[in-house]
Amino acid sequence: MKRFALLALGITLATLTVPAQATGFSCVGAEKLEDDVFSIPFPRGSAKLPEAARSPLAAAIEAALAEPGRNICILGHAGQEGGATTSIQLAAQRARAVTNTLADRGIAAERLRSEARSAQFSPTVRAAEPPSRTVTIVLMPAQ
Repeated sequence: MKRFALLALGITLATLTVPAQATGFSCVGAEKLEDDVFSIPFPRGSAKLPEAARSPLAAAIEAALAEPGRNICILGHAGQEGGATTSIQLAAQRARAVTNTLADRGIAAERLRSEARSAQFSPTVRAAEPPSRTVTIVLMPAQ
């Protein structure tokens, strides 16, 4: 965890604790990949991992542990579940919940990058409706 102080006009407003996140790789293009992609469903308005997440999450963890040289992008999505700001916050909370679970299951934090995505960045452009209320786990190609 890193601590950052917010400054406005030279006055400290608050101290936030944010999780450390790998910066050595990018998730640009992750939504276009088709192999080693796992979709984690969420109930409307919730960032709590549901029972339905168990199987795809286990498969993603197994694949990630089998290939420790590959980085992992965790892309949170939220449909119209409130305003734009609320939706992007919910997408970020979902992605963070999945990221924390992966880290708790032994995947090194430096391999994980969590991002919130809006609907136009959906991983399946060919689908009639963009995925909402999901988190997409993408094992990136080995470098």
